[in-house]
Amino acid sequence: MTTSPTADPRPDVPVDPPPAMGLAKGLLKACRPKQWAKNVLVFIAPAAGNMIISKGPDGIEIHGAEILKVLLAFVVFSMIASGTYLVNDSVDVEADRRHPTKRNRPIAAGIVPIPVAAVAAVVLGVGGLALGFTISWQFCVIAVIYAVQTTLYSFWLKNEPVLDLVALSGGFILRLLAGAYAVSVDISEWFFIISCFGALFIAVGKRLAEKRELEGRTEGIRKTLGIYNENYLRFLQAVSAGIVLVAYVQWAFERANEATDAEAWFLVSILPFLVAILRYGLLVELGKGSAPEELLLSDRQLQIVGLVWAALVGVGFYVAG
Repeated sequence: MTTSPTADPRPDVPVDPPPAMGLAKGLLKACRPKQWAKNVLVFIAPAAGNMIISKGPDGIEIHGAEILKVLLAFVVFSMIASGTYLVNDSVDVEADRRHPTKRNRPIAAGIVPIPVAAVAAVVLGVGGLALGFTISWQFCVIAVIYAVQTTLYSFWLKNEPVLDLVALSGGFILRLLAGAYAVSVDISEWFFIISCFGALFIAVGKRLAEKRELEGRTEGIRKTLGIYNENYLRFLQAVSAGIVLVAYVQWAFERANEATDAEAWFLVSILPFLVAILRYGLLVELGKGSAPEELLLSDRQLQIVGLVWAALVGVGFYVAG
């Protein structure tokens, strides 16, 4: 007696067959090029420190050498990040196969074999660090710390409550520090506080959105999501949002006092910054913050507010200041 074939009932096997995809294309997708958008953070400290563009006696000056260093820093962090994504997806392969969307990632779907991913991760990591050493040894130290932290996150930290949020936040902060060390520019105290708690705000929003996306089905997917409750994550989100807003206001007044002819531009920039925080918080409440980089690239209101903020601060730095 023969029986008709049925779908594999095991939760660790994708129900839907993955789309046809070659190894090279799958490997590129596994490197998550969309998430390279996070690495634009390396530009913030150099831009804030007038190391990319500055106002000189003869008008606006563009610093080509510093721009090249920051672009190289962007490439270095993109290479290292892609290497760590390959490691993370290889370690998480069974958990990803239980996830409603992550099961279609190239490694979880079987398109990219784990040995191939491991070799690519080593090549990207070593190549990125070697390239980073050409910028400066200080920058290379930050890159090494980032590589070590993200690797520890893949194997351990992501399963430890609170530490996983610190590690996620640390990735954003290290990118900001890397940009500063790439061109040897100082970071103000308020700027560092904004960076730290802004990163925590995004990391907490990511966890909150992930928890809602899974609707309680966290078994075998991510340990910390089964431990966190929404009230605790909302508490962390409120604390981090409050601190980052207060710190930004202090920074804006500090800059305004230093450049009195640019005072209005820095003070008015508080409004779009506030709107951006409130908008992001709303999107997280709607369950849309599990992939911050995709959210920033897709939400039109966030993009418009971000451009307005950048224009106001840019005028303050490079025109009125």
